[in-house]
Amino acid sequence: MSELPRVEVDGAAYEYEDVPGTGSGAPLLFLHEGLGSVGLWRGFHRRVAEATGRRAVAYSRLGHGFSDLPPAKRTIRFAHEEAATVVPALVEALELADPVLVGHSDGGSIALLAAAALPVSGLVVLAPHVIVEEIGLRAIEEAKRAFESGDLARRMARHHRDAEVCFCNWNDVWLDPAFRDWDLRPELGGISCPVLGIQGDADPYGTAVHVGAVQEAVRGTTDLLLCHGGHAPHLERPGLVAATVAGWLRDR
Repeated sequence: MSELPRVEVDGAAYEYEDVPGTGSGAPLLFLHEGLGSVGLWRGFHRRVAEATGRRAVAYSRLGHGFSDLPPAKRTIRFAHEEAATVVPALVEALELADPVLVGHSDGGSIALLAAAALPVSGLVVLAPHVIVEEIGLRAIEEAKRAFESGDLARRMARHHRDAEVCFCNWNDVWLDPAFRDWDLRPELGGISCPVLGIQGDADPYGTAVHVGAVQEAVRGTTDLLLCHGGHAPHLERPGLVAATVAGWLRDR
């Protein structure tokens, strides 16, 4: 079990870590990847908090880490549902006025949707998804094989209350034939805050088309960091990415 505090939203408890800030900048809310959790940020949120003096909050979605399990299987509208209900409820419950959203992968998609509807001070997206690419589907199919016959299930069990629930709620949605038409691009025009997009050049789950679509569609200023690496640039290039995010935040 996690020793992290929990906050209740609509009758469900979410684990979270709240790193205090020392300055007056907008707080940061971190939204993890499809198989992630607070712990699987590997301290990135704490490093950014230390570098910027800002309060940083990371939480685990239902079925991730040691938050409660979800009441039902996730639907192909999962990102929209999280952005419309859970994110604003957490912002209110944890008093995160006009936060900067920092999202990785599926968390980046949720952050994009939330930023289009909520008052936010900025948006950082790491390897976000805005459409379904064949390259990503192949990687997700490979992950399914690794879970069913490899050691992925065992490794995930160290980090999640129920590894199977966590995995299937991610994998089943992405491999649902109805999900192939999923496309966030029409909604990106609602984003008016400054945006920083970060993308690795060897990401098996997606290409630079995603951050390119964000840059093209949003109404706010956009900065991009295209770096060498895969799907987790903040873990593969931690010094570069943390310094880039901290530097970008100095003006926000």
